[in-house]
Amino acid sequence: MINLLKKYSSRFYFSIASITILSVAVLVFIYFWGNGLFYSKLPVKKIYYADNISPTHKLLIDKFNKLHEGRIEVVPIDLPFEKFSTNERKELLIRYLRNKSERIDLFSVDQIWVPRFAKWTESLDKYFLQNQKDLLLDQAVKTCYYKNDLVAVPLYYDIGLLYYNDELLQTLPNYESIKKELRNYITWEQFVEIGKQLKKMGKAVYLFPGDDYEGLMCSFVELLASQNAHLFEGDSVRLKNPHAEKALQLLVDLVHESKLSPEEVADYRESECYKKFSLEDVFFLRGWTGFHVWYYTYIKHEDVSSKFLPAALPHFKNGKPASIIGGWNLMLSKYSTKKSEAVEFIKFLISEEAQEVMYEKGGYIPINKDVFVNASFLKRNPEITFYEKLMKTGANRPFLDKYTRCSDIIAHYLNLAIEGKMGVRNALATAEQVINSGEFFIK
Repeated sequence: MINLLKKYSSRFYFSIASITILSVAVLVFIYFWGNGLFYSKLPVKKIYYADNISPTHKLLIDKFNKLHEGRIEVVPIDLPFEKFSTNERKELLIRYLRNKSERIDLFSVDQIWVPRFAKWTESLDKYFLQNQKDLLLDQAVKTCYYKNDLVAVPLYYDIGLLYYNDELLQTLPNYESIKKELRNYITWEQFVEIGKQLKKMGKAVYLFPGDDYEGLMCSFVELLASQNAHLFEGDSVRLKNPHAEKALQLLVDLVHESKLSPEEVADYRESECYKKFSLEDVFFLRGWTGFHVWYYTYIKHEDVSSKFLPAALPHFKNGKPASIIGGWNLMLSKYSTKKSEAVEFIKFLISEEAQEVMYEKGGYIPINKDVFVNASFLKRNPEITFYEKLMKTGANRPFLDKYTRCSDIIAHYLNLAIEGKMGVRNALATAEQVINSGEFFIK
């Protein structure tokens, strides 16, 4: 009997030992090799991301997909600026979100749209620790809050600029004096006088986007800010005032009085202005940061950063320099079923490494503070200090729910005035009346 017990006891302990060894072996296998095997059996989470997918965006998407191969795949939905205006992109995204569509997980918005889109998006506060939020550029991240809730994350920053054709200006006898004015925050009064001299050469002097869209609103709000004036008083739009009249009159006069701008700017958006400035002998352009990358991508693979130089936009005499702040933010659809994976992609895009790529390959101003103190980055890109200086003159469009509707109406009447179809006072008064009456507006 004792021998029998010993026999079964030894078998029992042998079995326990065998099971233990086998369990350890399985755990070791899973730890070192099993993750890939495990993930390969799960469906890849596809994140549908709507944006203007530039070559730089594509580069970062490909890098992220490679890092997360077999687990997450970002699928880009391209809404190019060359095909869709900012207004058209806005309406397209709203249509998807109103239908509670799962076809878009992540999308970019003009920073001024954040209040408009907040009701369709996921709060991001729970996904980001305070130290992660603190790494974001203050001027950019403040556009991401709605009712004290973080509903977006900045992707890149932008600011209005005056570009000038330095090679063309160098042919003038008073080149040095013009260059000095440009470097010292030129006034509109000085700019117009210089422009009248340049116009005698038979070339277009100044291009600005004057079409019926948000780009025109940027110029208008910028001109108000130069006078320390505002678009809204309380919750109401106020356009029947000397400040608004002065701002619009300048845009009209550039086309019809001094004729520094050709009449076709009333039909131009950024892309049309950029093309004409690039391909014809034009002295000045109202644009955004990243023009050189745009030229390299769409016109010719050539570095023109020494030919087309940036300066601060003109401002009114007795006013202050003002450059409109732009940029695009990322928002996460509340209808997405892959929120955690989408947030992982967001965090990748705002990382220091990705933000450096965004600037050096795409010309997009970084929103990660670490980039601005990176000695190696600053050495490679000394011009970034000029943009930092310009940010101090930055002017914001109003962060109000109703702004997008108001801007659509105002831009329409500003454009009619620039076309010469309405007088300045009449255009502003009509826009104010339509907005404040709450009338349904159809262009």
